[in-house]
Amino acid sequence: MFHERVRKALESVVTITVTPFDDRGGVDSDAYVTVLARCVDAGIESVTPNGNTSEFYSLTDDELAATVRLTGSTVGDRATVIAGVGHEVHRAVAMARDAAAAGAHGVMVHQPVHPYQSQDGWVEYHKAIARAVPDLGVVCYVRSPLIGPAAFAALADACPNVVGVKYAVPDPVVLPGLVDAVGQDRLVWVCGLAETWAPYFWLSGARGFTSGLANVAPRWSLALLAYLRAGDTGRAMAVWHTLKPFEDMRARAGSTLNVSVVKEALAQLGLAGRAVRPPISELSGDERDEVARILAQLKADPADAVLAPLAA
Repeated sequence: MFHERVRKALESVVTITVTPFDDRGGVDSDAYVTVLARCVDAGIESVTPNGNTSEFYSLTDDELAATVRLTGSTVGDRATVIAGVGHEVHRAVAMARDAAAAGAHGVMVHQPVHPYQSQDGWVEYHKAIARAVPDLGVVCYVRSPLIGPAAFAALADACPNVVGVKYAVPDPVVLPGLVDAVGQDRLVWVCGLAETWAPYFWLSGARGFTSGLANVAPRWSLALLAYLRAGDTGRAMAVWHTLKPFEDMRARAGSTLNVSVVKEALAQLGLAGRAVRPPISELSGDERDEVARILAQLKADPADAVLAPLAA
């Protein structure tokens, strides 16, 4: 069973992989491997194929399955693979079982997109998926503030392989109450809002954070984690200030640029193409220039660019 492995992996930088596309609009497997291996070579220990930064809702079932297999064969012996699954419950169960067969160590269950949800229904949805893959660690991706401690506790009671929560509600003040109500050691809580929110969620009880930026600049994401772990607030916030322009650009206009900014940066680094699928779109010329200016700051080594001046 991979329950403890996934629990440990969640207390780290969990990179949400991008899905590069080729000139014909299909998945560019070579570019995918290049970006993924570069992340893990830099020290990333946990990866999630088929997350939102992966364009989960734009991928076919065959593509979703293929990227999990490709992730496992590329880095499964060096990193913990937590595959994104979702859609209606039978389809999500099928994805989870396929991920298990492909060698994934866990699954991250996307927030259900049904317009009408009850807390009991949310629990039943996740129970069906978790029970289908009892050996895998299961992570709930929560974007709704309506999911409360009773739901988390009920799910944890029913399914011991539910080991963590990717909490993406932009309210770190609420998190300590959830952690206390559910139990400090019952679930691992992960900041699901990337580097911008990571220091604040860390103080609230999260012990890892998800990242799309790590596809581009993994050393910077790892530096932020290292200084949060060390309790070095000054250096952690110095890294945070450097990363904030990239994350602010991704969050602009309701996060419409979330994936496009990451892919543009990878394109400028010569690692993958910038193509995205509707309903998102590529950046404008001015926005590409803005990414270039941000990348110029991220090319420096974190220790040289941020930490040395603080020590002076």
